[in-house]
This record gives sequence, C-alpha cells and structure tokens, in this order.
Amino acid sequence: MTEHTTKVKEETLFGKEKNPSNIQPLKLTMDSKIKFRCHPGVSCFTACCGGIKIVLTPYDILMLTKRLGIPAHELLHKYTLPTYLEKTDMPGVMIKMREEDNKCPFVTPEGCTVYTDRPSACRYYPVGMADFHEGGTRDAEGNELESNEEKFFFLVKEDYCKGHEEDKEWTVREWRADQGVDVRDDMNREWLRLVMRRKSFGHQATLSEQAKRMFFMASTDLETFRRFIFESSFLDTYIVDEETLDKIREDDVELMHFSFKYLASSLFGTQTMDLREDKVKEKIKQMKEQQDEAVINAVKDYENMKNEMLNVKE
Repeated sequence: MTEHTTKVKEETLFGKEKNPSNIQPLKLTMDSKIKFRCHPGVSCFTACCGGIKIVLTPYDILMLTKRLGIPAHELLHKYTLPTYLEKTDMPGVMIKMREEDNKCPFVTPEGCTVYTDRPSACRYYPVGMADFHEGGTRDAEGNELESNEEKFFFLVKEDYCKGHEEDKEWTVREWRADQGVDVRDDMNREWLRLVMRRKSFGHQATLSEQAKRMFFMASTDLETFRRFIFESSFLDTYIVDEETLDKIREDDVELMHFSFKYLASSLFGTQTMDLREDKVKEKIKQMKEQQDEAVINAVKDYENMKNEMLNVKE
C-alpha cells in the first residue's frame, strides 16, 4: 500500500469524506502512546462537561441509580431527555444539560460529583474506539457469531483542551484501564451490538411501537423489566432454567445481560431464548392465518382491479 493510499484511507476512516476537525485521522492501537492528563489544575477543567450529547447505556443508568439512591424512573425524569440511538428508531436517553449554563447536572467547578460512576461516554474521552464490524456477523439462522473484529482507536483533540499539553504519557491500553473503560466495554457490548444490528438494516425496516417500548423499558428500567418477567405471562412463553431465574431475581447485572438476550430474540429472532412448544405451535398457526389472509386479500385486490379495468373499457 502506497503512502498516498494509506493517507486517503486514514482520512476516511470515520465514515465521512471530511472528518470532524477535532478527530485526528490516525489509527491507534492498544500500544500506541498518547500524552494526556486531566486534573483541577488545567485551565479548561470541566469545560468538556457542557454543550455535549452524553447518551446513557443500560449499565450507565444502573450505576447512576445506585450512586444516587433513586429508582430508574426518577433518574430518567429528572436528569435525562429522550433521544434516538445511532441514527436509528431505537429509543434511548441522554443527559439533560442544565438550563442556566448548558452543563452536565453532575458537574461543579470542583469536578464531577459522580466521578467514580460517571457514564461510559465520559470515560472514553479523549480516546475513541471504532469497529468495522459493529453490527456483528450472523449465521443463516440469525445467530451472532464470534468474529475477529477489527477495532482501532483514535484521538479527539478539542482546541480548548489543555490536557493534551500535559507531560503524562500513556499507552491506549493503560489509559483505558485507568479510566475503567474495559469494564464498561464488557457491560455495554451486547447492548451496543443490538443497536448496531438495527442500524445495519437501514431505513427499509422499522420497529413496531410495541418493540420500541419493550426496548426502551428493558434498556432503562431494570426493576420494571424484572416485574415483566415474574409478574406477566413471560415465563408461560419462554423456558428459563431455575439457576438463571434465581440470578435475575436478585442480581441487577445478571438481569441486564438477560435483557440483552431477550431483546436479541424478540427484536431480531436470534436463537438466544427457548419458547415453550405450545407457544411455538400457536405462533406458527397465527403466521399461517396471516399468510392465508394476505393471499385472500391479494386475490380480492386483483379481482377489483380487473373489474375496474373492464368497466373503463366499456
């Protein structure tokens, strides 16, 4: 590969012919070195905590509710606004900036009041991650396959940020470990794959309103999702082993991961959940009835159109 070809490829790595000016068009690896340090002594301290879109993942929401000691619905009402995820029709939430200064409600002149439980988006800065296979690969039945995903990293460099002028040098790996990004990646991975899978379908497919509501509920309010499992007809429809039931009854993280399996199954038909046999038969019957009805309607439409054409000729 020539030097010119390499340069062109790097300049279009981020999905645009002209990359955002604050993103350096250079692929970084885990062992690439960067210079950066943020602390109260830099003149721009907390400047990056305003005028931005901070989308919350399910794990972000879980950790913030535990930190603040409030239920999810209160967190959503008080601190977030609705948004759509990755230019899809999948509903999510983002942090609601303060009206008076357009800054994050958790930031003060002294720093972040929820720092140890801050959202994933805040932890990544200024090192971003891209993935050429974000949608994942699937087999003929739609099951997710393990793949050697080509991940790379890039540096975000805002003009106002003085952290890049500090003399602290890290590898990308060291920076991510220090910021707790690796843990967040593990917690967010399956949820992000759902979003990227939806994005890969494009605008030719849309989610039903019921599917959107289910995705939003499972992604933002685990306690309501838990009630849905144990207090609705859910367990009459799906086969869930006792060990899993014991885990998700008490453990919020286990419940969160279970919700991702359920959403993959219900939204995209992946073979991650087992339906009870009688429910499968019932579903097949419903699908056949719908198909039969569609055929009957198509025949009626054809007959009506043919009669209209004959009437016009007469």
